[in-house]
Amino acid sequence: MAVKTQELENLLEPVVNSMEYEFVGLEFISQGRHSILRIYIDKEEGVGVEDCAKVSRQLSAVLDVEDPIINEYSLEISSPGLNRPLFKLTQYGQFIGEHVKFKTIRPQLENGQRKFKGTIQAIEGNSIIFNIEDKKEDHVLSVAFSDIDSANIVAQF
Repeated sequence: MAVKTQELENLLEPVVNSMEYEFVGLEFISQGRHSILRIYIDKEEGVGVEDCAKVSRQLSAVLDVEDPIINEYSLEISSPGLNRPLFKLTQYGQFIGEHVKFKTIRPQLENGQRKFKGTIQAIEGNSIIFNIEDKKEDHVLSVAFSDIDSANIVAQF
């Protein structure tokens, strides 16, 4: 996790949690002189527009006081949605048995593959065990949490 992302998470997660929402995670997307800070929140009964507005007002105030971002940015508050992003190792544990798509920082297979689809099978230490869906056959792949660049639940209908 990038230093800026970790700093922002340390600042904002306690605020979101104190408002009785789950802090799912954040994305800080630097786009030159203008960036996007996207915060994902959730709660048991789901998140609506009013929830996002309420959290946005509170986090805007904190960000104005602390001023951790030098450049211009847009603050977005969102529910995780059907294709929920996974940010923490504990979240993978919550979704064992779910279908995911994920991308790794470095290749995990001899062919250089970094993008995968599969099912979360288990957590072993700091690694996630996936059953990878392949055109030829399914196989098990263990990936260190630190090697995962991004991951999302794949909604099944």
